[in-house]
Amino acid sequence: MITIITGVLLIVGAAFNLIAAIGLIRFPDVFTRMHAASKAGTLGSGLMLVAIAFHAGDISVASKALAAVVFLLLTAPISAHLLARAAYVAGIEPWEGTVLDQLKGHYTDEEGHLSADDNADEDKTS
Repeated sequence: MITIITGVLLIVGAAFNLIAAIGLIRFPDVFTRMHAASKAGTLGSGLMLVAIAFHAGDISVASKALAAVVFLLLTAPISAHLLARAAYVAGIEPWEGTVLDQLKGHYTDEEGHLSADDNADEDKTS
């Protein structure tokens, strides 16, 4: 039974990693590519680590694998956000099919500082 669970988790995890890899090739710009890599790649890698935890049968290996899953879930979204922000500040334009650019006009300089305008607070309350 453990072998079946491990196999299913590995296959599903590999499928998510394959979807992430296809997204890296197919998506049009850095922002959507980063989305594919961070979301599907994190889920796929996490499922594969859970499969290792099931298959190992040793509490030390399982605890290390689960700690790696927690670390992956905590760090992947943050790193993707920071990389996307750095790309935006560096001047990489979103794909021309992007419907809404909520950051346009909010950065004051090339160092990536956000502008401190009063309209931002008014937009949140309305």
